Amino acid sequence: MKKTINIPLGSQHIALLEPVRFGFECENEKIIKVEADVGYVHRGVELACTTKFKFKQVGYVVARVCGLCAIVHSTCYTLACEELLGLEAPRRASYLRIIANELDRIHSHLLCLAHTAENAGFEALFMRTMKDRELIMEAQETLTGNRVQFDYVCIGGVNKDVTTDIERVVKEKLTLLKQKVAEIEELFLNNWSLSLKYKGVGTITTESALRCSVLGPLARASGVDFDVRNESDYLPYKELGFKSVIEGSGDVHARNMVRLREVFESIRLIEAALDGLPEGEIASKVKGAPDGESYMRVEAPRGECFYYLKGSKGQYLDRVRIKTPTFGSVPAMVEALTGQNYADAPAIIASFDPCLSCTAR
Repeated sequence: MKKTINIPLGSQHIALLEPVRFGFECENEKIIKVEADVGYVHRGVELACTTKFKFKQVGYVVARVCGLCAIVHSTCYTLACEELLGLEAPRRASYLRIIANELDRIHSHLLCLAHTAENAGFEALFMRTMKDRELIMEAQETLTGNRVQFDYVCIGGVNKDVTTDIERVVKEKLTLLKQKVAEIEELFLNNWSLSLKYKGVGTITTESALRCSVLGPLARASGVDFDVRNESDYLPYKELGFKSVIEGSGDVHARNMVRLREVFESIRLIEAALDGLPEGEIASKVKGAPDGESYMRVEAPRGECFYYLKGSKGQYLDRVRIKTPTFGSVPAMVEALTGQNYADAPAIIASFDPCLSCTAR
């Protein structure tokens, strides 16, 4: 006998990292309809950036949009603002920005993988991944001076240079992390709780990914070869030989594998950037005020981060518009959850790695 029940998940729930509400209509154990509400953490950041803070301060404000993507938000805003100012950062600063952005990507991916393991009931791997993630947190603190809100990227360049000692410490931690992540990858490949159990679960086909405008690891796990680091020259990734990571099955397992393999690629990029770090200044002098319109795209850990700015030669910007990758992934998440067993919902949601602070702003 079929029985239909409605099950709420959120807005506060132990399986959810941030406030979001899902409404599941289930037939026995199978989800037949999903509703999602993501607007619980709106803070009015965009308005504050045009009314309360001068343009030189906004880069530090947008870094607070999300603790995980702080470097990405400040980088995207800074590049858009530099375009309005007709300013170009020194090459050394561009390489240092790559290093900071890739460290940001690694610690975000490891957090997602840890919570995916936790939602699969693999508490030991959750604790181990979080412990290994500390290596990156320490590397970020060594590079920027802070563990979370880094305030590293600034208009014109960066706020802190790399010394020989900093380079040595960062490389040592990355070398150790490669060994740790290789062991984690082995578990995600061969452990039943993380591999066979989630193959074919929460699938987004290539067609669905394109229709829903899915970005980042979600798209690449579904066979869509799109990465802003390849599509744009916002930072000199091509000089470092960047290669995107692609999977084809589009399920929970594929999304996990994309993130794991992107960790290795990010480590390689950081090492290459440190080895080829150009000599010179780390910041250019800022003159004038923003005038005109500009937009910028940056590859965040979850996909394309987009900023639109408008200025009219004043200290305050006329408009700041932010679009984050999770905004486009919510419809795909609803589609991926429909038809799945309710017991798999937490793992599917975790595999999407939704950032609600970024989305609601």
